[in-house]
Amino acid sequence: MSKLFSKTDSPSPVDHCEVVRYAGNKASLHPNDPVVVEEPLEIRVQGRALVVTMRTPGQDHELAAGYLWSEGLIQHSNHILEMAHCQQGPHLDGNILNVFLSPDVELKDEEFNRFSYAASGCGLCGKSTIESIQTRFPPLKSALTIPVSVMHGLLNSLKERQLVFDQTGGLHAAALFTSSGTLVEVMEDVGRHNAVDKILGSAICERHLNLEDHILFVTSRASFEIVQKALSARIPVIACASAPSSLAVEFAKANEQTLIGFMRRERFNVYSREDRLISE
Repeated sequence: MSKLFSKTDSPSPVDHCEVVRYAGNKASLHPNDPVVVEEPLEIRVQGRALVVTMRTPGQDHELAAGYLWSEGLIQHSNHILEMAHCQQGPHLDGNILNVFLSPDVELKDEEFNRFSYAASGCGLCGKSTIESIQTRFPPLKSALTIPVSVMHGLLNSLKERQLVFDQTGGLHAAALFTSSGTLVEVMEDVGRHNAVDKILGSAICERHLNLEDHILFVTSRASFEIVQKALSARIPVIACASAPSSLAVEFAKANEQTLIGFMRRERFNVYSREDRLISE
């Protein structure tokens, strides 16, 4: 099956700045210290502004596709006809993306009004109520089981692919694994929810939308929007390197998702649906 669209080329996600580095009482000047790039992306649909999100440039098509999917604004990969960056001045080049949808998709005015701005650390900014999200996607009915040994190997596999984080230390990563522990994709972004949207958008790009036997791994904490985005893609298992929030745990339990936190090489905590994990 053909791809929906070509994956976008990535501009350099790394910039450089001058820092003074202290080691004990000794200071040294480093003129080219790497820092991660953060810039706004305005996503437009049919020419109308939908949302502005702070992101790391690169994979903008995947980010937009994943965002539209996880918010329930599209339900099929063929709902997206085309995507194109707008060129509107030296400071906006590459930071406005117009998405053209199929005539079958009709977004009402309230869809544009309920979104406005999403900071890089918050995927829920601008939504009127959490309940409006929870009603979009039904609970999972997955009989998937995963060996505990598979979970123990995820962290090492991910770290080997965190190339920009190795340079800057300033990015989140989202990774998609098969239930056998095979790494499918890694996306990095300054925003944890953006990294997840890029993962989902990549699946849409490849027209690989059956993710019911996959695992989502995020290097951040697991907040409500991370678990919700996984549910939108029907991913039954979410693992995070840090802690989940209480709302994330509540949401995962209500929707039959396995939620794992504090992932280490040989340790992790399971907050819901522990029965999916099996010992060999």
